[in-house]
Amino acid sequence: MTLIILAHPKFDNSFASKTIIEELRNSELDLEIRDIHSLYPDYKIDVKVEQEALLRHQTIVFQYPLYWLNVPAILKQYIDEVFEYQFAYGTEGDKLKGKNFMLSFTAGGAEEAYQLSGKHHLRIYEFCKSLENTAYYAQMKYIDPICLYEVSLTAGYKEADIKRDAKEHAKTLIEILTELSDRQDEKEALSLIV
Repeated sequence: MTLIILAHPKFDNSFASKTIIEELRNSELDLEIRDIHSLYPDYKIDVKVEQEALLRHQTIVFQYPLYWLNVPAILKQYIDEVFEYQFAYGTEGDKLKGKNFMLSFTAGGAEEAYQLSGKHHLRIYEFCKSLENTAYYAQMKYIDPICLYEVSLTAGYKEADIKRDAKEHAKTLIEILTELSDRQDEKEALSLIV
């Protein structure tokens, strides 16, 4: 089973993220989707409830828009609080060990802007390094992230194109999650045989 941590402060106005989430909901995947901005508009995260959600799932996907070349504030706070000492790390903090950790995010600009020679002077995945290290620190399996570019209407991209590309992004995400689930099922079946 997969847990989607949706962290989009303006989800209702999003064409890309809304389309991705709709496609995930309509898929055959066994999912739990937690919209943390909707659950915690006051940013008072119920740490124990969120930790219980993490424990129920083998794969955790963080779905968010890139905000000022970073994660939205609520996702940073979520990780700070939920991935706490003696839960996600520390001498007894191995509760997430072996679980899959994946990023699925959107970026307003074109892919070319996220190159060494581009506007932001870094490749897109370099903006994910702190989260990659979080996964490793929590002894989780870091799955290569996927990014959907060109989702900003203010940058001149068209709603129809954004939705089309978001459907393709979701399709890729569903394929990855299906493969991860199949691997987990095989692993569990082998453990029953042995």
